Amino acid sequence: MKVRRCTAVVIEPRENCRFDLGDLLSGGNGLVRERRWLALAPHLEAAQPLSDDEVLLMGRFSPDAWEERQVPLDAAVARLLQCGLLIADVPASGPHREADERYRALRWWPLAAITHHAARWDGVDSVQSMQRLGTDNIAGLLRACGTPPPATIEREAAGPDLRLPRSAPGALEALMAQRVTCRNFDPDRSLEQDLFSRMLERVFAAQACVRQGEGVDFLKKYTPSGGSLHATEAYLLIQRVEGITAGLYHYRPGEHALRPLPAPVLPLQQLARDALAGQHWFAHAPVLVVYAPRIARSHWKYQHHPKAYRALMLDVGHLSQTLYLSATDLGLGAFVTAAINEVQLEQAFGLPPMEAGPFAVGGFGWRAEQQEIAELDPNRAVW
Repeated sequence: MKVRRCTAVVIEPRENCRFDLGDLLSGGNGLVRERRWLALAPHLEAAQPLSDDEVLLMGRFSPDAWEERQVPLDAAVARLLQCGLLIADVPASGPHREADERYRALRWWPLAAITHHAARWDGVDSVQSMQRLGTDNIAGLLRACGTPPPATIEREAAGPDLRLPRSAPGALEALMAQRVTCRNFDPDRSLEQDLFSRMLERVFAAQACVRQGEGVDFLKKYTPSGGSLHATEAYLLIQRVEGITAGLYHYRPGEHALRPLPAPVLPLQQLARDALAGQHWFAHAPVLVVYAPRIARSHWKYQHHPKAYRALMLDVGHLSQTLYLSATDLGLGAFVTAAINEVQLEQAFGLPPMEAGPFAVGGFGWRAEQQEIAELDPNRAVW
């Protein structure tokens, strides 16, 4: 039997702390600390616990060179094969080997892959968590976290400050001043199809296509993208748009068209709320946009690159700002959030984990008449 290590793995020493009354009564402080090793690999669903000996054993295998091992295997090697940290060329290891090879083909920088995989949420209700901890308001944040770092910093000066002239605000400045994250959408008002179409055309549509060779196309959009790759796809959860059936869609930027996707198991409103980790104020938006980069598109150019993941995050940031400004210009409310349940979104839209991962969810639509949930609007440009 031939054996190798999985392509990427990080070994984390993790400590858990629990209260123990017996320890307190025997003169201790009542806190028992338990330390263990955990292996995090992007092709596995969960972290795997390791013993001290297994940590050392993992280091003796190459991720590329196969090593011949006699059967029956010793117990430690057999266990590492069973949990997928070691890979073998036998049918029993097939699912782990296939998952590892799919990951290998994507050419991630390993630390970015593990960060992305480990940070995915599944069934998290972030609002409920904040309410339980009392951090859903400023007073609670101050109690739990203390005073934040200052909004601006003072550096030691090498000379007097150079004051810059303030310019008279123009149309762009006025538009940007009105950009406010909307937490109060009208749950009963549908979005007109022409406004919906214009939003997608501004933010996600290809304005031109440049062919550099057979199969090598570069799109021109209104938003910049790392390497001009425009790897981020827009998946839509449409709830209320005139003339369009509510459901899930994939936006096709070249054709400026929607492709219907299979209906989700959950009702759309429940899926929206679950995907947004309980942020019900966003779930009422007529249109939700899932920003989901295609990793293979980015890694075609940036193979195993330590900056590729950062470039994809910047892409999503650029797109969300374009969406904000376009919505503001059209008199609509907009939002973007990274507090999302990626696993639910992957399942609903049929996105292969690690290949087309959701990075954020945005949305747009008509504002409610009344502000029921607080919004940060310091210029009082909206309310």
